[in-house]
Parts: sequence; C-alpha cells; structure tokens
Amino acid sequence: MSDWREIELQELAEVQTGPFGSQLKNEQYITGGTPVITVEHLKDFKIIDFDYPSVTEEDKNRLSKYLLKAGDIVFTRVGSVDLSAYIKQHQEGWMFSSRMLRVRPNLDIINARFLSYYFQQQNFRDYILNISVGATMPSINTGILKGIPISFPDLPQQQAIASILSSLDDKIDLLHRQNATLEKMAETLFRQWFVEEAKEEWEEVDLEYVTKRITDGAHNSPPTTEDGFPMASVKDMHDWGIHINSCRKICKDAYDELVRNDCRPLKHDIIIAKDGSYLKHVFVAPNDMDMVVLSSIAILRPNGKYNPMLLATYLKMESTIERLKNIVTGAVIPRIVLKDFRKFKIQLPPIEIQIEALKFIEPIYQKCWQNINQIHTLTQIRDTLLPKLMSGEVSVSNFGEVES
Repeated sequence: MSDWREIELQELAEVQTGPFGSQLKNEQYITGGTPVITVEHLKDFKIIDFDYPSVTEEDKNRLSKYLLKAGDIVFTRVGSVDLSAYIKQHQEGWMFSSRMLRVRPNLDIINARFLSYYFQQQNFRDYILNISVGATMPSINTGILKGIPISFPDLPQQQAIASILSSLDDKIDLLHRQNATLEKMAETLFRQWFVEEAKEEWEEVDLEYVTKRITDGAHNSPPTTEDGFPMASVKDMHDWGIHINSCRKICKDAYDELVRNDCRPLKHDIIIAKDGSYLKHVFVAPNDMDMVVLSSIAILRPNGKYNPMLLATYLKMESTIERLKNIVTGAVIPRIVLKDFRKFKIQLPPIEIQIEALKFIEPIYQKCWQNINQIHTLTQIRDTLLPKLMSGEVSVSNFGEVES
C-alpha cells in the first residue's frame, strides 16, 4: 500500500444534503413524476424496486441541484447511516430527499465504483457509525461525511479493483433477474391451471386445513453476540430466502431454546414476511434452515394437502395479496393477523391436478434454488475479496484478465 494516498472525502467529492422540508413538503408529492429516493429505498447497497414518491416537472426544475447523476453515491442521513448506494444509469435524473446525502466523486481523482465499494467495507461502516451524532438515533451531516479519510491507489488500480468487484455483482444481479423471470413463469402457469381452468366443484377450505401449523417466530429477542447463531427478522428477507450475513447473532443456549420452540424453518416450510410490507416476501425453504426467526416472520408448514410450491405461488399473487388486505392491521407498521390468516379461504385443487402442474412448476423452483446457491457463493467471494482488495492485502496483479 506504499503507493496509496489518504485524504479527506471533501478533497475527492462534492457532498450535498437533500432539500429541506420547507423546500419540498409531503403534500407536494405526486404519482408518476420524477422519483424521489429516501431512506426506505436503500437495501444491500442498492436502490431497491419500490413505489417511489415523485415530484412534478416544475418542482424538478426548481430543485434541480438535488437531481442525481449516474455514478453519484447516496447515504442515509438518519438511522442506518452506514448504508449507501451507487446510482445507476437508469436512475439518472431522479431526486434525493432531505433524509439523504449525495456524494458526487471527482472522476479525475477517484473512480466512482471504487469509492462506492470503499463505503461498503465493514470497517468503514463501523467508523461512520462511531462518529455519528444523536443520542437516540445515529445521524450524519455534510461536515461529518466530508471529513472522513479515504485511502486509495492510482486510478488504474481503482478501476481494476472496481472491475473485479462489479463483475461479481453483475453476475449476482443477473441471477436475481433470472429468478424474477422464472417466478413470473411459475405464476403464469399457476394462473392457467388453478385460476383460469378452476372448477366450481373444487373444495373451498381454510388455510389452516392445508397446514400443520401457521405461527410466527420468537416474540422475545435474546441478547445478541458477535459470534453466534443467526436469528432473522423481516428486514433480512429477500424473495427467495434470507440474507444470512445481515442476521443478528445469538448464543447457542438461546438458539437451542428457540429451535425447541419451533422457531426454526424446516424443509418445505413456507416463510412469509408478516410485519411491515406484509407478504412482500414469500418463499419455500428448500432445506432445513440453519437459523431461527423472530415474530416479524411467519412460518406456514403444509400438511400434504396442498403442495408448498403451488401454495407459495398462490400466496405471492397480486390478487391474493389484495384479498389479504382484509386481515392486515396497523396504521404505522402493517402486519398480518395470524388468527385471521389461519381462517383465510382458499380453493383446494385436487391432488392429481397438483401433481400434473408440478411437472412444469417444480423445475422452475429447482432452478431458482440453484441460482440462490450460486448467488450465496458469489456473495461470499465478493465479501471476502472486498476488504482484502481495499486494504491492498490482495493485489489486482493477481487478476491478470482484469489488469490487462
């Protein structure tokens, strides 16, 4: 690292806070205008798909200094201040809210992708949390962010490091997109078999009729520990599983007790986001899971009357989610009411038709599970390489095809 420099972020980039509340009030938001990114839209260092609030063309022009360019990096200003996201080409021209900070790199000195990966390092995240202000909720401002020291090599090495890490992220994104396509295929097939060709004589039953249990995870969260066993909440979920790296860790005794209390999802359980964006995530566990879950996640254990892959596909459908709104409570944090969920009415297809449909739908699930395993492997490789490349412990010269 002898050829690496260390200078403050303000010498590498412009740092800008979002528009003050008086400049853009909630009642000025519209539907279908220029999207406005805020804290809720950051996850896993990306801007997630969401129903963004938006502004009119007039407000966009009035607040043009708060528009984003591809290569900008946005930070959460309040709360999870260690979270950031790189702005991609299709997000250029969007706006960032008052709860965000924008970093615009000077590309003559620093590679934007390199800097975005620098911000993802665990030691950087720990550092920014430690220097944040606020007794009850962490907060950062432009002064704090500008003064953070950044270590970096010359531009060619920055580019090489960014290329190595972004090539892994590109493969991960491709697999996620493939799963999204496969999921739509499964839903289309399900709709054909069990909606369009449904028979009036098919039995209508309560959801609990096709399950051994419908319950949620632990209601009391045990103390966390640095090295332990994973305990997941709804924030750790994604469409086909759980981000195990983001889970809190608990000691073995607490973990074993929660396993005994049946808070561990087993093979072919259906795992459901119960709190927050209810049913935003629904997936089938391909195997027994090496984790326990908290009460924000529900576990539905089928009893053989309705195949879990078919039932999960049904529960993910927009038409099902619309019906489920009748059993959701909570103005601030919506959540499924389990006693009503157990009585939720569904149409039960005959088992012989389920078996026929599974010839087409089960291979889709198997492919998605394969993709998830590959995503997990690539993510581990990226997360292992990230601090080593950023510290100079691993040289880009070890990656000849990138360096050339």
